[in-house]
Amino acid sequence: MALSLTLPTASGTLAPYALRGTAPVKPEAGVKFNRIAYSAAHVVADPLAAVDPWLQSAIDWDTTIAYRRHLFSLGLGVAEAMDTAQRGMGLDWPTSLELIRRSLDAAKDVPGALVASGCGTDHLNIDDVKNVDDVIHGYEEQMAAIEALGGKLIVMASRALARVAKSPADYERVYDRILSQAKQPVVLHWLGDMFDPALAGYWGTKDVDAAMDTAVGIIAAHPDKVDGIKISLLDKNKEIAMRRRLPKGVRMYTGDDFNYAELIAGDGFGDEPTHGKSDALLGIFDAIAPAASAALGALAQGNTEKFHAILGPTVPLSRHIFAAPTRFYKTGVVFMAWLNGHQKHFTMVGGQQSTRSLQHFAELFRLADAANLLEQPELAVRRMKTLLALHGVEG
Repeated sequence: MALSLTLPTASGTLAPYALRGTAPVKPEAGVKFNRIAYSAAHVVADPLAAVDPWLQSAIDWDTTIAYRRHLFSLGLGVAEAMDTAQRGMGLDWPTSLELIRRSLDAAKDVPGALVASGCGTDHLNIDDVKNVDDVIHGYEEQMAAIEALGGKLIVMASRALARVAKSPADYERVYDRILSQAKQPVVLHWLGDMFDPALAGYWGTKDVDAAMDTAVGIIAAHPDKVDGIKISLLDKNKEIAMRRRLPKGVRMYTGDDFNYAELIAGDGFGDEPTHGKSDALLGIFDAIAPAASAALGALAQGNTEKFHAILGPTVPLSRHIFAAPTRFYKTGVVFMAWLNGHQKHFTMVGGQQSTRSLQHFAELFRLADAANLLEQPELAVRRMKTLLALHGVEG
């Protein structure tokens, strides 16, 4: 007999829902990928800590690192201390650095495990940042701390730089300074203002094509210091256009949580192998990790049809999780981790479990079921019923 429960509908009524009953997606063991794939992993809050969630962050370190080991076991790398971990949105710099240290330590036990860590300026009091030199010094402080741990950098977009920069030349100056000092090739990070309104006009202009010119120029001036660039603009055509302009060997890491399947599969167009496909650095890979691993394994074996059959159904879920206001997507990521038994509670840093409606969670549940992403269906139903009961929906 199919599992079932009562869920809210878009019209505000209640209706029975029966799960599909299909087996959850499971990747084949030992398959190697032909794409680099980072999951921007979330942190697990400690619900028993005596803190005010809006003001302090308390992390359940054991469960947080266990989830990273889970991602490693699926062949996925970890993009650490990024937006998905609520970096700059509840997770402060000292806690972020401790998270980076613990993830790097955990990776040492896993042959081939990839970790790249966010380096930014979020420790600065933005009201005290007066000029570009202040931004450079901020980046250098975090850069030195991460590299002292042996970490690879993801140079995150800076709210402080977006605030004080007066022209593209200011961006060129900052990135020239940081890239020239990097001990190993970095991943650059271009996050659109749909993810963070404070980053509007990044690279010195609100014209995306002109901004792209600046970013490509910076990369071209330091091709040996740039592993790749992650862009999160939710515009596949902009990503493809930029991908085809990257210098030889520089990767495009898709951050497009709306169109990742087709971008990773690629179109094969371009003068360099990296021009025809995207690698991945995605927040949604946290929520769909088994499917991402299975799909990437199929792609590496040349089975593009299977790749799309597995990953395609996850796209509607991702578009729902990342629906506007996009900056609240982290709530859906953590909700999935709770449904699937990767943490015991649905509590978030900053209390952000409250940023989405019950209708949003109900539709997320239906879409996760449709994509075969409920790893333990009975547990998922019990936990969904718990959430429903907290909102006054019984049965």
